[in-house]
Amino acid sequence: MRIVLTLVACLLLHGSATGDERPPARKHVVMRGIYGGVPAALMAKGKTLSSVGVDAVFIGERAITKARVQAIKAQGARVFAEFNTVHRAEYLKAHPDAAPVGVDGKRAPAPHGWQGICPTHPEYRAWRMDAFRTLLASHEIDGVWLDYHHGHASWERAKPALPDTCFCDRCVAAFKARTKIDGAEDRAAIVKHLAKKDSAVRTAWIRWRCEVFTDWVRSFRKILDATRPAALLGTYHCPWTEAEHEGALKAKLAIDLRAQKPYLDVFSPMPYHARFGHAKDPAWISRQTAWLGKHLDLQGKASERVKIWPIVQLSDWGEKVPVEQVESVLDHGSRLPATGVMVFRWGTLRKEPAKVEAMVRFYRSIAR
Repeated sequence: MRIVLTLVACLLLHGSATGDERPPARKHVVMRGIYGGVPAALMAKGKTLSSVGVDAVFIGERAITKARVQAIKAQGARVFAEFNTVHRAEYLKAHPDAAPVGVDGKRAPAPHGWQGICPTHPEYRAWRMDAFRTLLASHEIDGVWLDYHHGHASWERAKPALPDTCFCDRCVAAFKARTKIDGAEDRAAIVKHLAKKDSAVRTAWIRWRCEVFTDWVRSFRKILDATRPAALLGTYHCPWTEAEHEGALKAKLAIDLRAQKPYLDVFSPMPYHARFGHAKDPAWISRQTAWLGKHLDLQGKASERVKIWPIVQLSDWGEKVPVEQVESVLDHGSRLPATGVMVFRWGTLRKEPAKVEAMVRFYRSIAR
């Protein structure tokens, strides 16, 4: 009898073993999105995005056109632009001095091909700020999501590559001028202190680098408020906690989430469970989101100004995501404190109709 009761309880809590039951409606979810291209297949043959449960599309800045924005909005969905901040590698062809410098004083190699830019390069920063302003002024988009806004690194994988940067003369001089701390006479002196966990120079260096990246966000906010104030400002960011990878979120990537919070409307962590080594554990997604909510003091209440909208992995990227996982991935991605969820990524997902069908089924279910 005890075994029977246990089985009944499990079915009530988690659905049937066949998975036929639809997930419960989630009134707290205010955004059901697709990232990575215009979902034309979902807008054809009499279909509309709203009829398949999709109410937001996220497109790269260079793919945004007036025609695409109008077509998506006509379908009852919002349009958000992804904006690359400090990883536009083509800039280095004409401006090699914008490349990050490593601990050895030389140009830092691009880990796994991910080429960053020195965040204190003034001309590069001005170029990106101008592009951000033009994007907002030229298109009736509903918001912009910052992307690649972190230090030179390759972290979107189970075993990340996290070099220390940038030690160009410009960065070293700016750090010294800002902190006026003893023991930071030059690059070599700073690098020496980075190996000491209790070093005041190391602590100051990490804080300063985070401030540099946060200042970019502050400037983006000012531009958005002046150009298209009704638009949202979001950010795609590493899903790690501050304790993982020896504090690399701040120490290596220079991401201070709490410091950025006043300037952002939405945080979109990127808990790609399969890519990050959790292929059989979709629940990792909601654990990371739960940490973020506690860290930022967000519960997912309608009254909160700042929201959490994770982007979750449905597409295969090295590691495969089986169709049987789609519902579970979206389930964990849409749990409080999250109030929205989007899928990565349409460009490849569209070639897997079974996954698309499962996504649509879930989105329609929680939208009812």
